[in-house]
Amino acid sequence: MQKEPTILIVEDDEASYLYLESVLRKTTARVIVARNGLQALEDCQAHKINVVLMDLKMPGMDGFEATRRMKALYPDLPIIAITAYAMSGDDKRALDAGCDYYLAKPLKKELLFNKLELCGITL
Repeated sequence: MQKEPTILIVEDDEASYLYLESVLRKTTARVIVARNGLQALEDCQAHKINVVLMDLKMPGMDGFEATRRMKALYPDLPIIAITAYAMSGDDKRALDAGCDYYLAKPLKKELLFNKLELCGITL
């Protein structure tokens, strides 16, 4: 893995993005933000992304559809689903869409770093 991994945060909620960005700012990671699924797909084409932190509930193209499209183009790209709407079955839906891991908000930093490490990202 490269020394400065690039992490794409796909998040439309400003507070959630700011939390993730503040946690990752203290690491060696380069952070890119997309506010919706379509922008996330464009960012994957424009940058060498090492892992995606994908919000599932967004206007327009949601995280489920964005994940399916990303995995079709980049099958080895690790995607971690992150959602505040942790309804029964959402974890299965996220994994079925192609997410590698699933985390519910409020997000604990230790759990995030654990999942990133499982994706081969050491910060």
